[in-house]
Amino acid sequence: MYFNSKWPVAKTGGAGKIMTAKNVMDEYYMRRALSLAWRGLDEARPNPMVGCVLVKGSGQVVGEGWHARCGGSHAEIAALTDAARRGEDVRGATAYVTLEPCSHFGKTPPCAPRLVEEGIARVVAGSADPNPKVAGRGFEILRSAGVQVTTSCLEVECKRLNRGFFRRHTLNRPWITLKAATGLDGRMALPSGESKWITGETARTWAHLLRAGHDGILVGAGTVLADDPELTVRHTCGKSPLRVILDGGLSIPSTARVLKGGCLVLTAEGGGEGQEALERVGVEVCRLPGKDGRVDLSAALKELARRGVQSLMVEGGPRTLSAFMGAGLCDGLALFTAASVMGEGPGLGSGLRFDFMGEALRLRETRARRAGNDLLVEGVFECSPAL
Repeated sequence: MYFNSKWPVAKTGGAGKIMTAKNVMDEYYMRRALSLAWRGLDEARPNPMVGCVLVKGSGQVVGEGWHARCGGSHAEIAALTDAARRGEDVRGATAYVTLEPCSHFGKTPPCAPRLVEEGIARVVAGSADPNPKVAGRGFEILRSAGVQVTTSCLEVECKRLNRGFFRRHTLNRPWITLKAATGLDGRMALPSGESKWITGETARTWAHLLRAGHDGILVGAGTVLADDPELTVRHTCGKSPLRVILDGGLSIPSTARVLKGGCLVLTAEGGGEGQEALERVGVEVCRLPGKDGRVDLSAALKELARRGVQSLMVEGGPRTLSAFMGAGLCDGLALFTAASVMGEGPGLGSGLRFDFMGEALRLRETRARRAGNDLLVEGVFECSPAL
């Protein structure tokens, strides 16, 4: 697609922002880079998903690429390789990249110096890299070599693409999504504890898609004892995340289905005597600070971040979900609501108490979709820090 560089100034409705033809071009190609970046969803982790588009003249795409897998070529190198395959000369081109080009040697050489070597004249980046190993150094390399650098193009969208990556490098914890299924009255189970199945098959398939999009999935010991879940991705394509059990007293049996194939059990220091039994069946037990037999959630999240978990879905019961909400350790919500009234029983938020409406947990960026005969409501908690 080609743009006329003499397009007139156009106004947008976004906070009085005025868009020039150059701005329009930048956002267009950045959206293209974003769409490429998503292709690395399954294999790029724990690296960020990144897309890159190389453009010359008034809009000729001469190369494009994305970070396809951890340890493989970064998006910029993939785009340069694509240009070489096409027989295109990239000197004087603009590189649109969703994240700041890297400046350090990791599993692959740095990208910023390579862009300079190839004669790239301008780099438009979606956001700076929060990784302390980069954090502006990539931009410095480019600018010092005379490359024009434009930053923060579609910054919100580019940060959202790798929100777990940003959380881990800025707050030392994963992006946390709370997932729950309730009836219309907010109940998560009957008084007997029965909760299978609240929602229908379509909603359960969607829930497995959500699992596949996270690095880790966490439940409490109560969920394991009550439901004996597997916590794997079964009803759709995708990799199963790391399974994490919060079990302050090591009460789960070594025969639990979730333990097959290995998982991580987080328990409190000095609590429980079942560690050897769990380790005999291949389970890793990690002891963390805690109080009254409960694992400190901040310590648990820090440990998961240390292990490379950047996005965590909490699928626990009301007690576990309330603990995360009460501590303000929640970013996203995925709430499946069935078209049924369940009556008495534990509900979402059970155990939380607010004295004023202003204290209630609220969401932003909400949307609702049908999932078969059920509804999926998604949003971001207002207590979730900005990326």
